[in-house]
Amino acid sequence: MLFTYPLMVVVQDVSARIGRVTGQGIAGNLRQHYPNWILQPVVVLLFVANTLNIGADLGAMGEAVRLLVPRLPGWAWVTFFGLACTLSQIFLSHKRYVGVLKWLTLVLLSYFGVLAVIHVPWKVVFESLILPHWSLNSDSWLMVVAILGTTISPYLFFWQAGQEVEDTKAHPQRVPLKGNPKQGPSALARIRLDTLVGMGVSNLVGLAILVTAAATLPTSGIKEVDTAAQAAQALRPLAGDFAFALFALGIVGSGLLSVPVLAGSAAYALGEARRWPVGLTRKPLQAKAFYGTITTATLVGALANFAAIRPMKALVWAAVINGIVAVPVMVLLMRMAADQRIMGQFTASRSWLALGWFATAIMAIAGTGWAVSAIR
Repeated sequence: MLFTYPLMVVVQDVSARIGRVTGQGIAGNLRQHYPNWILQPVVVLLFVANTLNIGADLGAMGEAVRLLVPRLPGWAWVTFFGLACTLSQIFLSHKRYVGVLKWLTLVLLSYFGVLAVIHVPWKVVFESLILPHWSLNSDSWLMVVAILGTTISPYLFFWQAGQEVEDTKAHPQRVPLKGNPKQGPSALARIRLDTLVGMGVSNLVGLAILVTAAATLPTSGIKEVDTAAQAAQALRPLAGDFAFALFALGIVGSGLLSVPVLAGSAAYALGEARRWPVGLTRKPLQAKAFYGTITTATLVGALANFAAIRPMKALVWAAVINGIVAVPVMVLLMRMAADQRIMGQFTASRSWLALGWFATAIMAIAGTGWAVSAIR
């Protein structure tokens, strides 16, 4: 997680820069400047991975709430959260919806609350952060790809660029930087600060979850987790009902944040690839296919919970797909960020591009390492 932080920052910053400079999302720029055979497979794989992720997240949320409120079955909560996430995107104004998401991020503080009430061998944690244990077997490579795929993930690229485009629509004084270069310094400084802070908090939350799981699951004799609720339940005998409730609350909060982003990014990508009217600033009747994609992705993800699919397995494989799809997308991102035809005077700096290409190489090495070890 410490290693991925600068890599996450540069890729998200480049994605936001492309959206703010051009006034189009990632898929829109790919459609305009690259062959269609490159764009379409990326969009299809993104949609599949996002739908798997949505299903696993909804299932985790349903199971977590069922532990807190056992009177209702998990499928009822899956249905409720699926409807809540979909309807909020369709009917809330963009400004209000963004505000809701921002306030929801406070729920993630519950993971730090859990750390405060469980026993953590901090010396071991810090030693392992600096000198992590490493193995070259296929399971280890698989988890490396999954961790990279869930932190440096294509759906975040598309969402980040799309939100910068939405921002220009929501604030009439802001226009794409190619049309008004004077806004460039302040806009790009805002993007850089927002990305540095946002990715930093994201990785700290990820570390809190990892440390909590490592400090509790082995002690409970759990070697393999089938559901997020199982992880929360393991906290109860060790740290009491308070820690258990906090962790369950964190699962619900993170799901409420991630499901709309997953469905929305799929809709942005598919909509721009198909030349549909897109954007959360549009009314439902002005962007029927865009909102239809959000609804479809969430509905299919919810229905996946009624199949014999293990939620944790689904999450891992969705992350692996994201890790593999991220490589060609990042290659295209770096090329676009350096292309004056696309970016005008706002191409990324050489040092930023070098870090971006390094991140791309790391993703490619991880995917190749897993493929080779799996074949062996």
